Amino acid sequence: MAVRTLLAEMRAELQTAGLHPDRCGTVEIALAEALNNIVEHAYAGTPGEITFDMALGAQGLRIDLRDNGAPLPGPGIPINDPPVSQGHRDTLPEGGFGWFLIRTLTRDLHYQRTAQENHLTLCFDV
Repeated sequence: MAVRTLLAEMRAELQTAGLHPDRCGTVEIALAEALNNIVEHAYAGTPGEITFDMALGAQGLRIDLRDNGAPLPGPGIPINDPPVSQGHRDTLPEGGFGWFLIRTLTRDLHYQRTAQENHLTLCFDV
């Protein structure tokens, strides 16, 4: 529920700042995927804190997320294509689209693990 609340507050703040509703939706989708990854994978369903910072300026929108959950597996952000389904859309898998969506919807994306902390930065053109 905290993720849902944060997304609603972020969207309202961006709309108040004059960001077009379609662009707000794009940011919301990418941020929802990133936050859900932290909740589901970094914290694996156990309670944990996520620090959120957002800056909107001439260079675009920058969102910084920090958590103390488990690190990403491997050397960094997974580079993969979305799952493929040969059948009807009802046969699409439930998951596996997150990093593909985040990468597609952001201008730039950075991940770093330092001092037992994950730091993910999402940058958007606005």
